[in-house]
Amino acid sequence: MRTRLTELVGVRHPIVQTGMGWVAGPRLVSATAEAGALGILASATMTTEQLRAAVREVKSRTREPFGVNLRADAGDARERVRIIVEEGVRVASFALAPSKELISELRDAGVVVIPSVGARRHAEKVAAWGADAVIVQGGEGGGHTGEVATCVLLPQVVDAVDIPVIAAGGFHDGRGLVAALAYGAAGVAMGTRFLLTAESTVPDAVKARYLAAGVKDVTVTTAVDGLPHRMLRTEMVAALEHAGRVRSLAQAVRRASGFRRISGLSWPRMVRDGLAMRHGRELSWSQVLMAANTPMLLKAAMVDGRTDLGVMASGQVAGVIEDLPTVAALVTRVMAEAEARAASLSR
Repeated sequence: MRTRLTELVGVRHPIVQTGMGWVAGPRLVSATAEAGALGILASATMTTEQLRAAVREVKSRTREPFGVNLRADAGDARERVRIIVEEGVRVASFALAPSKELISELRDAGVVVIPSVGARRHAEKVAAWGADAVIVQGGEGGGHTGEVATCVLLPQVVDAVDIPVIAAGGFHDGRGLVAALAYGAAGVAMGTRFLLTAESTVPDAVKARYLAAGVKDVTVTTAVDGLPHRMLRTEMVAALEHAGRVRSLAQAVRRASGFRRISGLSWPRMVRDGLAMRHGRELSWSQVLMAANTPMLLKAAMVDGRTDLGVMASGQVAGVIEDLPTVAALVTRVMAEAEARAASLSR
């Protein structure tokens, strides 16, 4: 199934595995690439040394194209860009819109630039700046998300820009892929569906929590860091939402202290990170502290299996996913479903 996405990045199937922090490591990314889809390595939770090592590990496992997800606002973003260029990575994706200069630098080096956006105006901006394609996530998507559903947002963006548009938020099977293509997308991006695969390194007990969740067990909350964040509803999320200001601050300080020891970050560094997230937003100081260590809250669940201490970002599709296939089996199944559904529509 050839689309503008497959032609742009050189993959066999119009499917993207998103760059989920602590989840999208070399094992998952290389399995995705070998299956013919575009795997995206999550680098925001890595040091630059770890990033280079992870890229080289993926390259040792596969010769297929893959990408790296970056934080455009990271202080060492240009060093990470240099690593991507030097290591010959095919795609650079961004959770926040990169600058026009950063896009130009990557494109001049032959790297395909694919930012993720949650609004039509953001897609128009990065397209004007020279982005090669854009991932558009509707409100059904996991992690930080917006309020507009994919089926409303996607056609708006497709009509607004001339570059390939990749649909994200609510996709997990071949029917969704065909629906996205019908809207004019060049493919779909999936996070939660790839998280729940055999090659995902998320602990089995955490995967079981996802599989047991119903659609209504996936909620959007601002209690973690002040921004709309879609995740599984857990006791910790409920406690954060119902805590008063003083109690919330005390909990944030206690958790920040624990995660500071785990991460090795200094208090000044954690507060600076939180203030950067607070800039331009109405966040409480407890939310600033939580924002500073949100990556560690994710690590607690996604790596350490501590669902009592961490948070579990999740798309709404967790409520309809019931199995843990291999990545190869998943991609094969999605494409077979898509081709069968497309054929049935043409009869």
